[in-house]
Amino acid sequence: MSVRQYPETSHIDKNVSKSNFLSDGVECSATLHVPVTQQKKQLPAILMVGGWGSVQGALTDSFINHFIAQGYAVMEFDYPGWGLSGGFPRQDINPWKRVKTAHNALAHLKNQQQVNAHQIIVWGTSFGGGHVVDLVVDHPELKGAIIQVPMLDGISTVRSVPLPQMMKFFGYGMVDRLKPGARICIPTVAKPGELGAMDRDRAWDAMQLAKDTLKIDYDNRVTARSLLTMGFYRPWKRLKHVKIPMLIVGATQDTVAPFVAEKIKRVNNSLIEVKTIDADHFDPYFEPFFSKNLAYQLAFLNRLEHLSACA
Repeated sequence: MSVRQYPETSHIDKNVSKSNFLSDGVECSATLHVPVTQQKKQLPAILMVGGWGSVQGALTDSFINHFIAQGYAVMEFDYPGWGLSGGFPRQDINPWKRVKTAHNALAHLKNQQQVNAHQIIVWGTSFGGGHVVDLVVDHPELKGAIIQVPMLDGISTVRSVPLPQMMKFFGYGMVDRLKPGARICIPTVAKPGELGAMDRDRAWDAMQLAKDTLKIDYDNRVTARSLLTMGFYRPWKRLKHVKIPMLIVGATQDTVAPFVAEKIKRVNNSLIEVKTIDADHFDPYFEPFFSKNLAYQLAFLNRLEHLSACA
């Protein structure tokens, strides 16, 4: 078991601007990062689509800074009810509503003055990796997509949960769904064996390392009813409809969102490139695995730039 270290990133000169966009009438928070040394009026851009319990600035900053160093504008956002976004109930997850928010975030990014709307790549992690599949199928005009440690099959994810924990999830979820009034929440991240949506793959250690390094607070809660949606969300089935270049970086030891390599292979889509890392779900965010993960992603971005130059 490797000792995790938060990736070091040299200082990046960038301009950071906050803005808001609407999703189903809810005001959502977004942050656009733009390199100050870039002289072009409009830049290629990357839309960051976060995972299950993600908020802006949590485990994404190292990727953002490296992408900015490559000359990209990068935008991240908070889902309704999470982070700096409005909306109630708080800390609730519905994957299909989140995909709709991602569509609205993409429209918002395209309207940014600094962004070339015809040169956008979508990046997703964990649960957000599945959202990216849904997003790019509906937007074949996008330049490309990257998804890392993606949750592509809810059934495989549910099956990876130990039975006693699964029964607790179901019980809390049903009570939360049926009872009136305030929602019932459980921890998003928990120590091994404790009640929490993610208690495996050293999830607790990952959260603590990120909090200590980035000096951020984190509302470690998710509504229990959110867990009931997981088994019905299976974005891998739409991979066959992807019509743009896509890189998938999977972790072979992932027990939080098991990597479904055989399902991806079955799709047989020549536009999809697969790379693997012998790691668990959270390892690719940290060294010693981050560098290899990032290298795959930067090489993919470079190939996209080459294809654009040749077109």
